[in-house]
Amino acid sequence: MSKINCFIPFVSAEQVQATIENLKGQELINKIYLLATPEAQGCVEGCEVLKVNNLTSTATIKAIAEKADSDVTLLYTKHVTLKFAPFAIERFVKILADSGSGMVYADHYNVTDKGADKAPVIDYQMGALRDDFDFGSVLVFCSCCFKKAAEKMTATYEHAGLYDLRLKLSQFAAITHINEFLYSDVELDTRKSGEKIFDYVDPRNRGRQIEMEAACTEHLKEIGGYLAPEKEVDGKMVPNFKHIEFGEDKFAVEATVMIPVRNRIRTIRDAIDSVLRQKTTFKFNLMVVDNFSTDGTREAIAEYDDPRLLHLIADFYDMGIGGYWNMAAHHPQAGKFIVQLDSDDMYKDENTLQTMVDAFYEQNVAMVVGTYLMTDIDGNPIPPGVIDHKEWTPENGRNNALRINGLGAPRAFYTPVLRDVKIPNTSYGEDYALGLNISRTYQIGRVYTPVYLCRRWDDNSDASLDVEKMNRNNLYKDRIRTWELQARIALNKK
Repeated sequence: MSKINCFIPFVSAEQVQATIENLKGQELINKIYLLATPEAQGCVEGCEVLKVNNLTSTATIKAIAEKADSDVTLLYTKHVTLKFAPFAIERFVKILADSGSGMVYADHYNVTDKGADKAPVIDYQMGALRDDFDFGSVLVFCSCCFKKAAEKMTATYEHAGLYDLRLKLSQFAAITHINEFLYSDVELDTRKSGEKIFDYVDPRNRGRQIEMEAACTEHLKEIGGYLAPEKEVDGKMVPNFKHIEFGEDKFAVEATVMIPVRNRIRTIRDAIDSVLRQKTTFKFNLMVVDNFSTDGTREAIAEYDDPRLLHLIADFYDMGIGGYWNMAAHHPQAGKFIVQLDSDDMYKDENTLQTMVDAFYEQNVAMVVGTYLMTDIDGNPIPPGVIDHKEWTPENGRNNALRINGLGAPRAFYTPVLRDVKIPNTSYGEDYALGLNISRTYQIGRVYTPVYLCRRWDDNSDASLDVEKMNRNNLYKDRIRTWELQARIALNKK
C-alpha cells in the first residue's frame, strides 16, 4: 500500500513520545515531521523538525506541501496523544484510494480521565463552509491533491491557511467521511456545547474571523456562488438588492412581537412583561404561539388582561418553531413588521421595538438583526458579553453568512416578504435558513447597540447538547447552506 508522511504538532519530546511510538509501529509510515511552533523545544530521534509560526497558517501549509513526497499525507491537529486502532491506518489509505478522494477523515474516540466517549462526525458537503467544521483531529490527504490545493492558495493567512486549503481542495476533489471509529485522542475542550457555539462571535477572535471571511469569499467567487453588492444597469453601478416600498400593504398594527413557547413557566412572564412595557410611536401587539404547554405556561399567559396580547394555541404534533412563525405571519392581526423574542429571553429596555422598526425605514431592508447581551437567568452579564455580529457588512454580509453559524438576535422581518418566503417547519436553523434566503434578494439591516438579553440557563434548548444532537443540528445547517449555495450559483448563471 501507499506510504505515508505524517505531520504532528510538537512542543516537547515528552508531549509527542507516545504518539510517535504508535506511528513508528505502523508499517505504512514513511517519515514523521514535527511541526514546531516558536515555543517548541528539543527534537526526537528519527523525526525531522519543521519550524512553523502557526499550525494553521498559509506558510505552514506550504511547508507541509514541500515535504509531502509520499503518496499519502497525514496531518494531526492536536497536541495530545494519538493512538490508532489495529489496521486503522491501512483503512484510511484504502478508502482514500478506493473512493478517489482528495481527503478522508473518520469517527473516533475522545479519551479523558472519565473514560472514552464516542465522537462521531458528519458528512462533508458543498455547504459545509463553517470554518469550525469538525473533521476530528486526523486528516488524511492524497499528497498530489494536497500539493495542488496548496498551489491554488494565493492569499497569505496567519490563521486561515488550513481552512483555505480545505476549500481549495473541495473545488476539484471529494472530501470523504469514513463513518468508522479508527483512532483515539484526548478531548481538551470540555466546555458544554452551548458555550462552544458562541466562539465564532467572541471579540477576542475577531482577527481570525476576518481571515476566515476572506478565504470563504474567495472560494465563493471561484465556484460561482458569490453575490456582488452592486450590479451594472444602463452603464451605471447600482445596489444589487431589491428596493422595498413599505407603504404597499395595510396591516392591523405597525409591528407584532412573536414569542413561540412550550413549557417555559420559569421565563415566559419575564418575556411578556418586557414586550408590554415597550414605548413606541406606533401601535403594536404581541402574539404568543403556545404549543402543547403543560407546565403552567398556558395558564400564565391567560392571566394577562391586555388587548395587545394574542394567545394563539398551536397544538399540532407536526409543527416546529418555523411553523409557529408562519402561523403568526399569516394571522389577520399581524403587523407590518414581525419582531422575534424567544420565551427564554427579554428585551433589554422599553426602546427595543422602536429601535428595530426604525431600522427598516432608515436602511430600506427586508430583515433587521439586532445586537444582544449574554446574561444569566437573572440578567447579569456573562462571557462573551455583547454579541454584535460585526462580521456582517452591507457589502459582504450575505456571502459571509454562508460561513458563520447564525445571524444574531433579535430578528425582525417585513411581513410581506416573510409571507412570501415562509419559514422551514423546524425547531432548529429555521431562522438561519430564512435569513440566507432573504439575503439572496434583499439587504439585511443591522442594529449594533444591545437591544436584547439572551439568557443562558440550564433548561435552554441548546445549553448542553449530546454529540448526536449537535451532529444533527450541524448537518441540517450544512444542508441549508448547500441548498442556498446551489440557488445562488444558479442565479449567477442566468
